[in-house]
Amino acid sequence: MKPQEKIKTAQQLEFAIFCMENTAIRLGIDARQVYEALTEKSGILNEYLVPEYEVLHTQGKEYIVDDILELLEERGVKLTFEGSEKL
Repeated sequence: MKPQEKIKTAQQLEFAIFCMENTAIRLGIDARQVYEALTEKSGILNEYLVPEYEVLHTQGKEYIVDDILELLEERGVKLTFEGSEKL
C-alpha cells in the first residue's frame, strides 16, 4: 500500500463520501460508523482509497464496496447495527 495521503481535490472528497455512503447503505448502518471504521479504526481512507483514487473511481459501486468490506475484514474492523454484528 502507498503511504498515507490526505484528500486534496473535490473529486477525491466526493469519491470518499460515495464510498462511505454506499458501504453504509449495503450494511444498513449509519455513515458515521463507516467513516470511523475507514479512518480511526483502519486507516483505509488515507492509506488506500485516496492514494488509489485514480484507479478505484473508474470501478463500479459493487466492486468498490466489496473491496472496502474485504479490507475492513482483513484489518479486523467490525461494524455493528443495533448491537448485532454485521461484519
